[in-house]
Amino acid sequence: MNSEIIYYDATKLAELIRTRKVSPVEVVQAHLDRIEAVNPKLNAIVTVADDALEAAKAAEAAVMAGDELGPLHGVPFTVKDSIDTAGVLTQRGSPIFKGRIPKTDAVSVARMKSAGAILLAKTNLPEFSYSTETDNLLTGRSNNPWNLDRTPGGSSGGESAAIAAGMSPLGLGTDLAISIRGPAAQTGIIGLKATHGRIPMTGIWSRAPRRFWHVGPMARSVRDIALAYSLLAGPDGADGFSTSPLKFDAGVGASPNRQLRVGWLVEPGFGPIDAEVAATVQAAAEALHGAGCLVEPVRIPALERDNSLDVFNRLHVMEMKPAFAQATAGHESEMFKISKGMLATPDTTMADFILAEQAAERLRDGFAEYFQRYDALLCPVLPIPAHAHGLSEIVINGQSVPAVQIQGATVPFNVTGLPGLSIRFGTSRDGLPIGVQLVSSWMAESTILHLGSLLEAESPVRDLHPNI
Repeated sequence: MNSEIIYYDATKLAELIRTRKVSPVEVVQAHLDRIEAVNPKLNAIVTVADDALEAAKAAEAAVMAGDELGPLHGVPFTVKDSIDTAGVLTQRGSPIFKGRIPKTDAVSVARMKSAGAILLAKTNLPEFSYSTETDNLLTGRSNNPWNLDRTPGGSSGGESAAIAAGMSPLGLGTDLAISIRGPAAQTGIIGLKATHGRIPMTGIWSRAPRRFWHVGPMARSVRDIALAYSLLAGPDGADGFSTSPLKFDAGVGASPNRQLRVGWLVEPGFGPIDAEVAATVQAAAEALHGAGCLVEPVRIPALERDNSLDVFNRLHVMEMKPAFAQATAGHESEMFKISKGMLATPDTTMADFILAEQAAERLRDGFAEYFQRYDALLCPVLPIPAHAHGLSEIVINGQSVPAVQIQGATVPFNVTGLPGLSIRFGTSRDGLPIGVQLVSSWMAESTILHLGSLLEAESPVRDLHPNI
């Protein structure tokens, strides 16, 4: 039964627990056993919650007593180690915060617990969540369960690896430029970056630049993502960016009464894209057409006019550097190379900063115009499948480009705050997952969740798991 439990999704586990076909203790123990078996190879889990089994016993007692149960009652979940968890180590991937134990949960964690979910463990990340790979001086490097020589991505790479390998059915990650969607694509799971502000960032560090930061769910099924999102979204009265009404959704819902219009785009606008990735996006477009959507190739002039990655870099460094400098003052010898590199980056001039702000506005305007004509955009998540550890350059169609280009198709939606869903739809010749990205207009998460469920139903790679 353990081998089945670890690959059931959270929705299935909650149903089995509610109907007393499996106990929360059995579920939590199965995942703890899986962590013990495979985490030494992956280094995805950095801290196991000491009270997970006790919480499972309490959850079992509630089931047996006939108590009212939350939608995730007894289901374990994991949390990226930048997200505060009361009484459980939250070290942010840095020796500077070694031994740090928060007194309160982040709002996102508290909402998961309120739904009955049980905190199982914390997952690895790059220092301060600031890298496209998961490695740091405190808890080390995480590996991809599909190929240990490849990265699971960053910054939510530990979370993605844990879920892909069956150590967790559901988790929380954060996304500044790529960090939920990229790791999800590299490990073959699903990740949602909702509209900026939909899920409060309260209790997550760093919060600067908060206008680009997101927190969101990661899982192995679209229905788990939709359930978790429904529990996580809504204002908390503390995060000033989180203001949208709890139940408001501008999307078409799960049962649209008209044909959905989907544009698909590989190039130009995101930089070079590997041929296998391009073919996977096209295959997903054909699948959506087969499912009844109006699907056609598009171009978005705003993406071609302004380089989103350049805009992001000119803006976020100036906003993030003060927070990093304050946190690391007097601890410079304990900093990882990525953080040192960011602090050493030359300041953006005021003139260039203003030009970047204006470019960001043009990008928002360009997407606003696009979404007048289409319900969604289908595009790559990453330009290539998971790459080897520690590269400063990546090769795309024979062309070497800086490794930062891995963010080329994700960062436009952080700059603009648009929601994006990453879902696997293919496999590379090397046996690595290939994901596609669905993007909708602001506050229209139901649209991409619906389209994601259509792709999931047609997926040639659904229910594949790494052999580890």
